[in-house]
Amino acid sequence: MEPDSLRHVTLRDGATMPRLGFGVFQVPPEQAVDAVATALGAGYRLIDTAAAYRNEREVGEAVRASGLDRGEVFVTTKCSNADQGYDEARRAFRESHARLDLGPVDLYLIHWPVPQRDRFVDTWRAFVELADEGLVRSIGVSNFRPQDLERVIDATGVVPAVNQIELHPRMQQAALRALHAELGIVTEAWSSLGRGTVLDDPVIVAIARRLGRTPAQVVIRWHLQLGNAVLAKSVTPQRISENIDVLDFALSEEDLAAIAQLEAATRVGPDPDTFFQPPQPH
Repeated sequence: MEPDSLRHVTLRDGATMPRLGFGVFQVPPEQAVDAVATALGAGYRLIDTAAAYRNEREVGEAVRASGLDRGEVFVTTKCSNADQGYDEARRAFRESHARLDLGPVDLYLIHWPVPQRDRFVDTWRAFVELADEGLVRSIGVSNFRPQDLERVIDATGVVPAVNQIELHPRMQQAALRALHAELGIVTEAWSSLGRGTVLDDPVIVAIARRLGRTPAQVVIRWHLQLGNAVLAKSVTPQRISENIDVLDFALSEEDLAAIAQLEAATRVGPDPDTFFQPPQPH
């Protein structure tokens, strides 16, 4: 039996979050209900969406239709770049809350820092209030750099519960993970498989063959043993099931050392220094 620490992590506010979640980035709304239903059926209990993904309504529908108690499913959504600012963030939250229609949101994240607009501190002040009002159980950030974390903490005294960042074997983010550990912030990985680019790496393939596992299972297990929370995304039912089946094997210290050598500081997603996502109509 695996220790519970591989299944769940306790956030700094006391909330319990599943360590392995299902992400719906780039899942079209017309596929999202079935994908989330499949994920919940396979055992996922963390569903990660965002206003920018344009599938919050479908995520809420799938959770409500699942038959699971609401308290069993941890739902994350995110405030879009165009909605940053104190008043704008509060309005954006109301809209996401209504689309999800699930009661209090388990985790609400600022999606990107967008430093050129410099509105994330005011956005964070709104988040702190939303948590104080009980509309959100936990609040965090996504794609924040060390200097961004410092600013929101200095301005409010409230440390984000989570920083969701691009993290995979070719972008391991060791310095940022160390800072998170120091501050008590949970590191959550998106693009956890490097958008598939690491799955044919000879090191990963060799470990997978030796263990009788898929390369994706090896990488997801690597994240868990590293201490990360991790999001896995697929719309293929078999892969959805395979990606959560990672608790009955372990990587050796030699395996972990070999994967550590794959670090290349290579992003597959946008750079937080420069990224701004324009608004999209819902």
